[in-house]
Amino acid sequence: MNNVSTVSVFFLSGLNETRNYRAPLFFLSLMCYFVIILVNVCVILTIILDNELHEPMYILLCAFCMNSLYGTAGFYPKFLWDLLSPVHVISYSGCLLQNQVLYSSACSELSILALTAYDRYLAICRPLEYHSVMPKQRAITSVCLTWLIPFCLMAVNTFLTSRLKLCSPHLNRLICLNWSIVMLACFPAETTVNSIVGNLTIAIYVLHIVVILWSYIFLIKTCLGSLENRRKFMQTCVPHLISLFTFSVIILFDILYIQFESKNLPQTLKYFVSIEFLIIPPIMNPLIYGFKLTKIRNKIVATMKIK
Repeated sequence: MNNVSTVSVFFLSGLNETRNYRAPLFFLSLMCYFVIILVNVCVILTIILDNELHEPMYILLCAFCMNSLYGTAGFYPKFLWDLLSPVHVISYSGCLLQNQVLYSSACSELSILALTAYDRYLAICRPLEYHSVMPKQRAITSVCLTWLIPFCLMAVNTFLTSRLKLCSPHLNRLICLNWSIVMLACFPAETTVNSIVGNLTIAIYVLHIVVILWSYIFLIKTCLGSLENRRKFMQTCVPHLISLFTFSVIILFDILYIQFESKNLPQTLKYFVSIEFLIIPPIMNPLIYGFKLTKIRNKIVATMKIK
């Protein structure tokens, strides 16, 4: 019990090895964040300002981009500030807030991917029922739920973490994540509820993956027998599949990193693996959809020509 203390500040040691090249790292991170904001805001404004793009597929794309801005806002400002600071600290409440934003953003992305897969299934496999099953208002409501439900689930996990008694204020990380805070708990028995709720949350998002697989099984079966459906699949589903594959690989690497963290790996590689979901998808998704979806591409090109 003597080792238990009230933690009000966490010390982040993830940047200790970057002191010799913080200036170029700051510049690259700032440019990366600028590009993320630019490409996502460009797609968001294109969809919002054009009535022709107020369709479920584009509403879901807009949600993707908004979620990217939300998630990266929980990382880049603090990270850029740390690169300029001699001491890397974050308040206890700030750490919990960052954890809430990053986890809810990642879960929302998976929910939007599942909803997009279901939308493509309806559009290609049940085209006559599409507009009645997925009208614009229902798509907007569904998008709101893909944000609200993950936020509430992560809020429960964050609350359970906040009640733990911690034995150390030192996090050997770049960012605050739930599992890294739980590892600092003084009494492992107190983390049982955290583990149960965490596993239930994982189970819910495994079901999302089942929905995606189920949708694409029917999509592929339908598209094999029709040239028109194959064209629709290549036009609208390939960007979604690329986003899904990228997100899945990144999250898989992150899970493997958490479960089997190797001391032989370079620290720089470890830290990149832990934040790659905040670098690759936020830039790649709007670019892929922007280039692949004809309406989006044409609207952006037309806007640039006008200017």
